[in-house]
Amino acid sequence: MWYFCDVFGRIWPSPFILFYLLAFWIAPAFLHPQCLDFKPPFQPQQELEFCQMYKYFGCCDYARDQELMAKYYRIMDNFDYYGYSNCAAYVQDLLCQECSPYAAHLFDAEDPSTPLRTIPGLCPDYCSQFHSKCRSFLTLLSDDPRLSELQHDQHRLCQYLELDDPDYCYPHLLSNERLTKNLGRTAADSEGCLQLCLEEVANGLRNPLAMVHANDGTHRFFIAEQVGLVWVYLPDRSKLEKPFLNITKAVLTSPWEGDERGFLGLTFHPNFKYNGKLYVYYSVEVGFDERIRISEFRISSTDMNVVDHRSERIILEIDEPASNHNGGQLLFADDGYLYIFTGDGGMAGDPFGKFGNAQNKSALLGKVLRIDVDDNEKGPLYRIPPDNPFVHEPNARPEVFAYGVRNMWRCSVDRGDPNTKEGKGRIFCGDVGQNKYEEVDIVEKGQNYGWRAKEGFSCYDKKLCANSSLDDVLPIYAYPHKMGKSVTGGYVYRGCENPNLNGMYIFGDFMSGRLMSLKENRNTHNWEYSEVCMGVGLTCSFPGLINNYYPYIISFAEDEAGELYFMSTEIPSATSPTGVVYKIADPSRRAPPGKCHHEPLSVRVRSNLIPFEPKETLIGVHVPTKHPRLSNPEEPPDTGSKDWLQELLDIFREQDEQITPTPFTPTTPKPIRTSRQRKGRRRKSKHKNGAVRLVGDEEGRGDRGRVEVYANGEWGTVCDDLWNTKNAIVVCRQLGFHHALKAAKHAEFGEGTNLKIILDDVQCEGTEETLLDCQHAGIGTHNCAHYEDAGVICGKSGLE
Repeated sequence: MWYFCDVFGRIWPSPFILFYLLAFWIAPAFLHPQCLDFKPPFQPQQELEFCQMYKYFGCCDYARDQELMAKYYRIMDNFDYYGYSNCAAYVQDLLCQECSPYAAHLFDAEDPSTPLRTIPGLCPDYCSQFHSKCRSFLTLLSDDPRLSELQHDQHRLCQYLELDDPDYCYPHLLSNERLTKNLGRTAADSEGCLQLCLEEVANGLRNPLAMVHANDGTHRFFIAEQVGLVWVYLPDRSKLEKPFLNITKAVLTSPWEGDERGFLGLTFHPNFKYNGKLYVYYSVEVGFDERIRISEFRISSTDMNVVDHRSERIILEIDEPASNHNGGQLLFADDGYLYIFTGDGGMAGDPFGKFGNAQNKSALLGKVLRIDVDDNEKGPLYRIPPDNPFVHEPNARPEVFAYGVRNMWRCSVDRGDPNTKEGKGRIFCGDVGQNKYEEVDIVEKGQNYGWRAKEGFSCYDKKLCANSSLDDVLPIYAYPHKMGKSVTGGYVYRGCENPNLNGMYIFGDFMSGRLMSLKENRNTHNWEYSEVCMGVGLTCSFPGLINNYYPYIISFAEDEAGELYFMSTEIPSATSPTGVVYKIADPSRRAPPGKCHHEPLSVRVRSNLIPFEPKETLIGVHVPTKHPRLSNPEEPPDTGSKDWLQELLDIFREQDEQITPTPFTPTTPKPIRTSRQRKGRRRKSKHKNGAVRLVGDEEGRGDRGRVEVYANGEWGTVCDDLWNTKNAIVVCRQLGFHHALKAAKHAEFGEGTNLKIILDDVQCEGTEETLLDCQHAGIGTHNCAHYEDAGVICGKSGLE
């Protein structure tokens, strides 16, 4: 145990110091430290002088610490030496609990139905000691009239100051290892799945597939829809009514779900603030040919929020032999050059030519291209950087920077560690696989990324794979199609607001809806995987945070300050307005107040503004009202009731081994089809269509198990594709439970191999009577196996 000495020379055990020494250790989930401003605690930028027990982690910055110290001296000036020597430490203790990581709980601030305390909740033994020595200080510490009434009655006073939950009273809180040893660390479940939360930023978008900033100091962000519209959002999240760019008439796309054509990429020139240039990547139809087009535009001379549509200059066009694998990423790297990421031309297996487009350096498809678009007002629209790797190779296109890629979907440049700049300039890409593996690559000059010889780490074309001249670079990570079937590349987090996430590459999968992360081991330089889950229990119960998202993860984004976002949609169609932009938040620790503050440059707005109205909500969390303090301390308390947070902790302690939250893992929904009834009479069954049962729990508990549903005269299992809390709610409510605690996946309660798979791709609203009433692929129609059997954990109360 570590110790520290406060301003009065007292020695204190400090479990909070462990946070400082083990800043990125991953903590078990479910605890809910919270400050009086309803936000997570933080590590102060400047060490506290007065409330030193919280100098490494808590809810006070240096300025607030100084204010509390000044208040302390104002109080102590009222007393003589005897009062000072006996009560100074007590006064300091009580004042400093505002800095506790659990301040919201100590002061009853986390529940608006109860009055905010002016004195923190005290443990009875500590309260008795305080009363016997320093009760005259109470009226100076607080203006609560009840305290002056009870000042001379120790029993009633301490009952009034007591918390319902003895674990959270001061000072026992400091020695409660369960509450203190993991403070400030990114929460994770028993399997290491990181518990993060989200903040809704924009909604009502049609397949939002790019969100970029102009790096011009305005902190605007620009969101592109697949149909060819780009919208401007201001820092307050209001949207300009007039589009920034509208090339819908030129863009080739369709309403078909999964159509890969359309407006695919957008980036601003590094000197946009001065030259007004931006670049777009989109699909076009020229005669009977489909092409990808990279064009340059300029900003309007009269409106900084609108593109001059007459300024378009076509930088490059490439014929597309098929409608898929169109690539779509544009970015400027640290060298100032424009990078273009093309797909391999489509169809399956890159069938073009002897070795495919990706391995053919004379083709522009299946490549990373690098060109120079500076000073292009006269002469060629682009130039070849002199250090491009194949400029002197006969028959190779000089634009080629790297090759052997299949269809890189979403790439990003690492800003580097905010302090050391370690990692700065690395280009990360997700490369979509064929039929077995998805991969993440770091793109480097002149390298071959293996396709079509390899897919992930394995051989795809065995003959090419055996070629000794392949000399390919392996991905930093690859995952099989049981985890997801279409990687969406992300970003290395380098923002300010979530210090624990620094250096973590966060990405996702479009088909399965998984959020994932990689972090480089500094010693081995291997990339270590952690899944990202939405926070369970009270983890995300902070104002403005949610714990759910639409399943089709289309793209990731970074704002001008480096904070991380992703875009997903409920229906993956270019015409469906179900797209939402989410900001990623770590509920375990925030940056110190004021550290991340920035002043955006003013934006002259000529368009009407549409205020942002969030539509998403926190789900699966029911916080019961805490029992208010007794107005009459002599009234006997309700001994049969528990403080809600203690109830939560007790249940989580009991169920820690069973509850293993997993993220959204949906796949592409299939059209609803109704199975035909068999001919002939059926024997009358005692079960009704849609009946459910839970089986497979090793301890025989009736509130959890593998979900089996009765349909058309037989029992069967449910596949976990698209399985989520709303589906679980339908099952649990049907069985007489009030709540669903978990939507279990991956055959957590065993495989029902003796049964058919009855349902797949189930999508419920949570209000249906049975799973059969929900959208699904059709009774008996599926594309999964029993290792994906779904299950649930139900509860009689929201915290059970």
